[in-house]
Amino acid sequence: MQRVWPIFVVYGAAFVGIVAASIVAALVVHDLYPDLSPQAVLQALPGLIAGGLASSSVLALTAVVATRPLQPAALRLLPGRERGVDLIAMIVGTLALGQALDSATMLAGLGQQGTMAIIRRALQGASGPDLFNAVMVIGLMAGAAEEIFFRGYMQTQLRARWPAPLAVAVTSACFALLHLEWLHAVLAFILGLYFGGLTEMTGSALPAVTCHIINNVLFTVLTALVGGVEAFQPNVVLLAVSAVVFVACLAWLRTSLAGPAAPPEAES
Repeated sequence: MQRVWPIFVVYGAAFVGIVAASIVAALVVHDLYPDLSPQAVLQALPGLIAGGLASSSVLALTAVVATRPLQPAALRLLPGRERGVDLIAMIVGTLALGQALDSATMLAGLGQQGTMAIIRRALQGASGPDLFNAVMVIGLMAGAAEEIFFRGYMQTQLRARWPAPLAVAVTSACFALLHLEWLHAVLAFILGLYFGGLTEMTGSALPAVTCHIINNVLFTVLTALVGGVEAFQPNVVLLAVSAVVFVACLAWLRTSLAGPAAPPEAES
């Protein structure tokens, strides 16, 4: 049986690298905005963008360095079994799941807690260059880098050694731990299971990359321009509708992509 510990060493290196790079990014932002307190730096949009840029860069670089041979196929960054209609169902399912989780969080009285609340407050009212930078970093870079590392590198390597459910679950748990704060971690774990499932159904990480980017971009833009939905009754309706839509998309995908994709080959 091939060893799995090198995969977790790479994950640990990425984790440490992200912490170090985020500290450096926070110090740089503090130098640029000396009137802000350290806490304000971390919770303001410039700090959020700098932290996202730092973490995304570390994740992408780690995946590139750890992958041998460095080819798109080694990270499952080639098209898989999905068709255009399947990709649409995946995107709609992602947005429905994201809305269901957001509404459930609000209904549970947790909407103003944790890092997600901080991110929302930082994004609200953003416009012009600030909004553009947020979309590029939080939407595009973060979504792509996280999927390339976790589904492209980590899950691919674990899947070559373990059954698909175990590889997806462990990768999702590692993805969740990266978010540090418990509520954000729970949400990330659930989304990670979905993205991991898409990767295994299609044999490609590209659908997960696409879905993650679109989800992050829409969240960033809508939060900046409209804000969040906090009222009880609208969230009840949104939760119910989103749950139905998500289940319908999942049923479609299970039928359309019936049967597992071939597992990837492990690095030699």
